[in-house]
Amino acid sequence: MAMFDIEQIAASLSEVRREWREAQNRSQEAGGREFPSRDALAQVVEQLKGALFPMRLGPYDLRQESEDFYVAHTLDSALHTLWAQIGLELRYSARQQARDAASVQAQARHVAQSFAQALPQIRRLLDSDVLAAYQGDPAARSVDEVLLCYLGVLAMIHHRLAHCLYQLGLPLLARIVAELAHSQTGIDIHPGAQIGAGFFIDHGTGVVIGETAVIGRRVRVYQAVTLGAKRFPTDAQGHLQKGLPRHPVVEDDVVIYAGATILGRVTLGRGAVIGGNVWLTQDVAPGAHITQASSQESVRAPQAVEEVAP
Repeated sequence: MAMFDIEQIAASLSEVRREWREAQNRSQEAGGREFPSRDALAQVVEQLKGALFPMRLGPYDLRQESEDFYVAHTLDSALHTLWAQIGLELRYSARQQARDAASVQAQARHVAQSFAQALPQIRRLLDSDVLAAYQGDPAARSVDEVLLCYLGVLAMIHHRLAHCLYQLGLPLLARIVAELAHSQTGIDIHPGAQIGAGFFIDHGTGVVIGETAVIGRRVRVYQAVTLGAKRFPTDAQGHLQKGLPRHPVVEDDVVIYAGATILGRVTLGRGAVIGGNVWLTQDVAPGAHITQASSQESVRAPQAVEEVAP
């Protein structure tokens, strides 16, 4: 006698799936996958990491004289796989919008080409992030150590790729790439967040950055920092209104120490320093230094507040 009634369980699961699809007004196309694959995207990201930094994140036995060949071969494989995943997301969206297959195929090709053309600029941005981490951490011995070991840099590799996909109109692919990093690092950056060059997340675990956050250049944050929403507006039917600006704007050269929570569409002025465990729901003047004590009062000009301990 079999321990499990596999046939009965499988039939029940089939019925549950049918009920779900009917409730969501969805139909499954026969013979093919409907949604992008998390495993395929994980493979693409690993290949792209190797292509972007071949002598550091590529194969352990790669020789420099073979570097260009490896990059070209790896890019060809990664981009063709990504193209197929782009097609899956666009075809799913097209069914909801009643678009024809030919236009979707043309769009998928164009989007894949646009992503490929963006890779050199993504590499430049990542170089600035690696350099910021090296210069911002006295414990870092080299830029190579930073690239190989720092969770914040790994999260930013994923984010730079995911943000490009997000800008190209691929929110599902972008979110999958972002969540791959979240699961590996404990750093949760929504792919919609706009982050300038030279961004450094030190230690990293527990950092949360929301979808509509805007971060300037040379910004540094520490572990457990949250750039979140203060409230979630709803429409007349009580449904959440999506896409509204609801996360902080962080201007250039801001430092945010561990455990700080900044909520809502507030602005942290250029050069501001936010102390550890501070809770903020209001604007901060450029150059201001905010501690737990001063954040409980009105936020004042930099000469009128305490200095934050390094």
